[in-house]
Amino acid sequence: MLSTQCGTKRRFQLVLIKPSHYDADGYVVQWLRSTMPSNSLAAVFSLAQGAAERQVLGPDIPIDVSAMDETNTRVRPREIAQRIQQNGGAGLIGIVGVQSNEFPRAVDIARAFRELGVQVMIGGFHVSGCLSMLKEIPKDIKDAQALGISIFAGEVEDHMDEVVRDAGAGTLKPIYNYMKDLPGLGNVPSPPFLPYDFVQRTIGNVTSFDAGRGCPFQCSFCTIINVQGRKSRYRTPDSVEHILRKNWEQGVNRFFITDDNFARNKDWEAIYDRIIKLREDDGMDVRFMIQVDTLCHKIPNFIEKSRRAGVTRVFIGLENINPANLIAAKKRQNKITEYRKMLLDWKRVGIMTFAGYILGFPNDTPETIKHDLEIIKRELPLDMLEFFVLTPLPGSEDHKILAEKGVWMDPDMNKYELEHVVTAHAKMSKEEWQGAYRSAWDIFYDPEHMETVLRRAYACGINIRSLMPVLFMFSSAVPVENLHPLQWGIFRIKYRRDRRHGLPLEAPILFYGRYAAEIARKAAQLAWRWRRLKAIVRRVEADPNAKFYMDEALTPVAEEDSDHMELYTQNEAARVAVERERRVAGVKAGGANGSAVPAHQGNGHDAGERPVPDRPRSTVAPPA
Repeated sequence: MLSTQCGTKRRFQLVLIKPSHYDADGYVVQWLRSTMPSNSLAAVFSLAQGAAERQVLGPDIPIDVSAMDETNTRVRPREIAQRIQQNGGAGLIGIVGVQSNEFPRAVDIARAFRELGVQVMIGGFHVSGCLSMLKEIPKDIKDAQALGISIFAGEVEDHMDEVVRDAGAGTLKPIYNYMKDLPGLGNVPSPPFLPYDFVQRTIGNVTSFDAGRGCPFQCSFCTIINVQGRKSRYRTPDSVEHILRKNWEQGVNRFFITDDNFARNKDWEAIYDRIIKLREDDGMDVRFMIQVDTLCHKIPNFIEKSRRAGVTRVFIGLENINPANLIAAKKRQNKITEYRKMLLDWKRVGIMTFAGYILGFPNDTPETIKHDLEIIKRELPLDMLEFFVLTPLPGSEDHKILAEKGVWMDPDMNKYELEHVVTAHAKMSKEEWQGAYRSAWDIFYDPEHMETVLRRAYACGINIRSLMPVLFMFSSAVPVENLHPLQWGIFRIKYRRDRRHGLPLEAPILFYGRYAAEIARKAAQLAWRWRRLKAIVRRVEADPNAKFYMDEALTPVAEEDSDHMELYTQNEAARVAVERERRVAGVKAGGANGSAVPAHQGNGHDAGERPVPDRPRSTVAPPA
């Protein structure tokens, strides 16, 4: 736990907790080192520190702000409650950034504190999404309120002082609903920040921040548009520089910019120019991972300036290669005719490409999913592909429609981590759908294709020694740990007493015996996988012709690709999409300016809630 303290007797204790979630056996998913700090936690922590510095409870009641991420730190309610009592008994537990799959764990944490007489508030995407989209508050939130837990929906930038004052007076409201009150980010005095002793509990010395929020698009599976709004809001280049300099001073120089689509930030170039100056003139070797859309390569200078600004990895919401599925999900901005062009442009500047792929769209079957993945392996030069089960997340249009129609959805929110099937599919049974998800990892990350990925990267000038650990992580997490790579970390930690409410406490000999055997088994599996991957890397490096490797995916884009590449000919929807794009291209070529820049250049978005870092969609591999 990190904290800020000054030394008087009566001190208000504001403790912020980012919860984890439960595994299949009901134990908290926790690691010695987790993947990446939560942006929500960083944002709320900075705002809370600002409230403490302004002495919002008056000069006689100092405020101590502390924060913890449960994915790498054990939450001990009794110890925290005791600290609150030792400082005069006034305090608030703020459980922040809670996604749908984390809500059951958040309530269990809150329940323990409420039994100890401590005030608790829960905020985040789950409660905000439910309040923004549903006519009635769902049962799980009502049950939380019945425990005396206060609910905060919306963004806290303009309301932190109000919450702290209410908690200081012991008069927290049952619910704070600010979903219609979205704050501007340009002049926020306390941008996201976490101290170094917090960041060092994660892999790769990396932290995160958002340069903007909101999205104008309408993807039906997305929660961003209904929680953060369809109007994009941005931090200023000055604010971004402040974040970078403050982190640089404490030795943190790797960042994940959590904007759902940084390419559509209207100030992307001004921000990049500022970062380029810091790197090239001030000698600050800062590096980044960003999220972009599939049309980002059409923005003049965007990819080139990304490289100069220190971007080493990009995440793209590919989502699917079947145009019929993309249309069904209202993701019309994705054009399969642009996928190869975009990926090759990133390859050209030596930046690693990651993509998200959703399984379970209306036209998917186990056979079509397998077939589509083989096309991707053969024709798209992706370095990493991560898979998600199409999930009706609370806060999305999909969830709202199913709820209004009374369609069955699994009531256990712990399963809404985009890894479990939680509703029915027209063409697949639950078992087939779940099996297709598990098989997808094996299909894409088979040893032969991992060697292909490494050969492509080597030929494009990407450091495959930096790519290797990420490839290891993405290929091993599901088969070894039964968790998505975004939920993974270094060395799994389990506590016998930290089990889901309602499940029995296991006998020590049974629990610790199974835990020890699990550690040994996983260590052996991981060691074998690492040696196998290392052998592939050595084979690629030893090949005198490796720099000249070429395959279909790396072949420069040509118009005749649409006549023979299966990406464009796999089904009627693909053929229609290609023909439509050809007609559009012809119209543009004959227009007044022939501009290749998409009309929505100034704004954008590329997906919905994803498991990490806390928002909703992203990969977590830290910048190299």
